[in-house]
Amino acid sequence: MKVPFIDILRFENGFYETVTQKAAELIKNGHFVGGPVVGQFESALKDYTQTAFALGCANGTDAIQLALRAAGVKKNDKVLLPDMTFWATFESVVNVGAIPYTLDVSRETLHLTVASVKEGIEKFKPQALILVHLYGWACPETVEIRKLCKEHNVTLIEDCAQAIGTKINGESLIGGASAATTSFYPAKVLGASGDAGGVFFKEAQVAKDCQILINHGRTGHYDHGMIGWNSRLGAYEASFMLESLKHLDAKLASRRHTCERYRKEIKNPALKFIAPAASVWENGYLSVAVMDPTTRPAFIEYLKKHEIGYGTVYPGAMSEQPGATGHIGGKISHGHADWVAKSVINLPCFAYMKQEEVDFVIKTVNDYK
Repeated sequence: MKVPFIDILRFENGFYETVTQKAAELIKNGHFVGGPVVGQFESALKDYTQTAFALGCANGTDAIQLALRAAGVKKNDKVLLPDMTFWATFESVVNVGAIPYTLDVSRETLHLTVASVKEGIEKFKPQALILVHLYGWACPETVEIRKLCKEHNVTLIEDCAQAIGTKINGESLIGGASAATTSFYPAKVLGASGDAGGVFFKEAQVAKDCQILINHGRTGHYDHGMIGWNSRLGAYEASFMLESLKHLDAKLASRRHTCERYRKEIKNPALKFIAPAASVWENGYLSVAVMDPTTRPAFIEYLKKHEIGYGTVYPGAMSEQPGATGHIGGKISHGHADWVAKSVINLPCFAYMKQEEVDFVIKTVNDYK
């Protein structure tokens, strides 16, 4: 049996027909950029995430850059971020003219800790921190980090590219953030059919500034009060995601079920499965295990032989990327991010996986010697 790492084409019954019909209506009405469907999607997204303001934008990378700019991060400001994340987090800081400083993560939770953030604040005296929530989880110490940043007047942006639908202490992760971002890349739990992103705020003025930045800094039709850029969300993507959002709870339940089965039923000692903290309600974006870095290559070849897809999210620390040279302001490393990058392994996980597919993955991994 062939099991892909992800299959983005497993739609709900009638989904394809519905979005195709709605696309035809957009074309008929000439709604290509903007239009009422964008507002409808933003309103539905605001309700789902339980946040005060939700804005659509062109992609998840723009979302981080918009949030940084709207929150007041300026040229040469120091911005802390975890050394274990996707490159977009790092490059977004550089793209707004700020200077990235990386912090190490925990080997146990794979996220930042209060201790690591406190160390970074004391050493680098930053203006901002990007707290990244990986794997469909939340950083276990999110609440404490939010408090720490407030005490030290550090602007906090939460990168929730993988965390739509995630909760912490029973509450929406995004809803509790002062400023948060997400990606709607097709492989995400709420994916568009192309690129798209979202930005979320608690404060009305920050959200207003972000909306201006999204549309060329426009304060009137030909009046421009800021230097922004074109990061408008397209009408078709908004329509596609508005329909997909109706099914999101079912998608997340399917993903979580697969992650839970892996953790409970895979007994092979070569893999150590990591679960989110007890306070975190995951969205099932990724299954996460770690293994001895020296044995991972052989295990990957075993998966390939049995036609099972896999991931290594992420295979390299930010501070070690060639592109970081000349841009990184400093780092605090205890070797953990590098260890995670060499150890992590992700098994197939996507919405509506068939039980026979999950069974096959479990059996095959358990048979590995």
